[in-house]
Amino acid sequence: MDTEAMTTTEVEAPVGEVWAVLTAPDRWPTWTASMDEVELLDGRFGPGARVRVVQPRLRPAVWTVTDYDEGSRFTWTSTSPGVTTTGEHVLVPVGPDRTELRLRLRHEGPLAWLAHLLFGSRTRRYVALEADGLKRAAEQRARAGAGPDGQ
Repeated sequence: MDTEAMTTTEVEAPVGEVWAVLTAPDRWPTWTASMDEVELLDGRFGPGARVRVVQPRLRPAVWTVTDYDEGSRFTWTSTSPGVTTTGEHVLVPVGPDRTELRLRLRHEGPLAWLAHLLFGSRTRRYVALEADGLKRAAEQRARAGAGPDGQ
């Protein structure tokens, strides 16, 4: 059984601004309540990077970037006994200063049904919190004129 949570939102910021916020995972706890701690384990975020994530009321997990397309999307996975969790982050430009943000989190494996039963509503809430926080952080960054490489 596969289970998933998805959300799509429009961000009033250029794709480069949204990407800059999205690919600085160590800063995620500053803009989303769904993350308590995030530690980049490999020094640089990109293909193969490992990231340790601590979320409220969940066990810490290590995520590995499995698919990466600079400036537009990345996918990462985390495994626990009986469940592989995959998170997809996709940015689609819809204008010079607007980006569509698509987030999807999927549980797969023989115990995915149990993960859905125990964590389904929390997973949906955390995906929504991440989308909302990323939207606010990227829009604030764009208004401040930080540029795609600044923080």
